[in-house]
Amino acid sequence: MPPAKKRPRAYDYLRTRTAVLAQFGHVRDAVAVLTPEQLAAPTRLGDWTVRELAAHVAMGMSSVARSLALPEPPGAKPGLVLVEWPAATAAYAAPISEDVVELAAGSPDLVALYAEAEAGFAAAVPATGTGERLLATRVGSMRLVDYLVTRTVELTVHTDDLNAALGLEVPYDRQALAACTRLLADALADRAPGGSVEVRVPPFAVVQCIGGPKHTRGTPPNVVETAPLTWLRLATGRTEWARALADAEVGASGERADLAALLPLMG
Repeated sequence: MPPAKKRPRAYDYLRTRTAVLAQFGHVRDAVAVLTPEQLAAPTRLGDWTVRELAAHVAMGMSSVARSLALPEPPGAKPGLVLVEWPAATAAYAAPISEDVVELAAGSPDLVALYAEAEAGFAAAVPATGTGERLLATRVGSMRLVDYLVTRTVELTVHTDDLNAALGLEVPYDRQALAACTRLLADALADRAPGGSVEVRVPPFAVVQCIGGPKHTRGTPPNVVETAPLTWLRLATGRTEWARALADAEVGASGERADLAALLPLMG
């Protein structure tokens, strides 16, 4: 019998909404002062320049208001549960990239683009409630609160991309980083359910995964531990497992503590 999957983690809607706005604000402030030379710089995202990366962040923020403007999808339950979202994104990478290139080319004023995205989000996303409304998103219908959690992943990961491209120190909102870390950890546990390996990403997440003998007490025989930023880089393919081990960015003990075959979780 396959291991039973655990109950999905719950996220506070209002705290997540606040985290999305906070992290977007950090990126907005950084983008506003970039020079033309910096905007033309390459990134680790294929052919994208910093300008295209910045446009993508704004597009991801605007997607919430666009989805809320559409009729609510039929049915009482979402078509896509939150932990399935990371894997679902890969199928849409090409059309997303095409939209980003078009948006970047048609939006010379990034300050105005960011102001429009932020104002649209603030006006469309209720500042009260529980976020249970269903949205029609590119990857399938989702609850609003869950979709906001995906925005913390997009914002946090792309903040890291921006910092890597330009050597900046754009800050990470703690709540946004926590939500991003937890979702990606839970996606790993969903991909490889079990209890033989404990994955620790202090101070935000601890999950068990991979089938085999289940740990019940004492020190687990198979442990993986890393920091939040390293974890999101591993989970999104920015860093390879072998490199992270070699650079001592990951601690892995036990014969089953090898996540190479399970990563990345999203592209």
